[in-house]
Amino acid sequence: MTDFAIDPQLTQDTTTVGDLPLSRVLLMNDSRFPWLILVPRRPDLVELIDLDEVGFGTLMAEVRAAAAALRDLLAPHKLNIAALGNAVRQLHVHVIARSRDDAAWPRPVWGVGTAAPYDEAVRAAFVADLRRALPQVGGG
Repeated sequence: MTDFAIDPQLTQDTTTVGDLPLSRVLLMNDSRFPWLILVPRRPDLVELIDLDEVGFGTLMAEVRAAAAALRDLLAPHKLNIAALGNAVRQLHVHVIARSRDDAAWPRPVWGVGTAAPYDEAVRAAFVADLRRALPQVGGG
């Protein structure tokens, strides 16, 4: 896996939560939307169909675990899960906890307003909560 690297745009916009068996888990640095991004740690992946069946199944299980962690921690009204890749080509899956009172509800979060970066202490506490909610996550 020496050829794996996170796209620079994702690195710039996120904080690392840790690694699941397949994916690096990132927290988008926008406190308006609790938003995880899962990036499979394999080089040259662009589309979901680029994963073999085992990898696809593993990724879906990790997406489910990430969504469950957000649901358990935050009790959102809805969970949005998407793999768009229009702005960042590298395969990644967004898992976003949505609330009826968030800045974009009921529209998609992309392109809405200006990101509100997390306060450092709030972000650190949320990352710690996420790590506890995802017990299979390792250091990233």
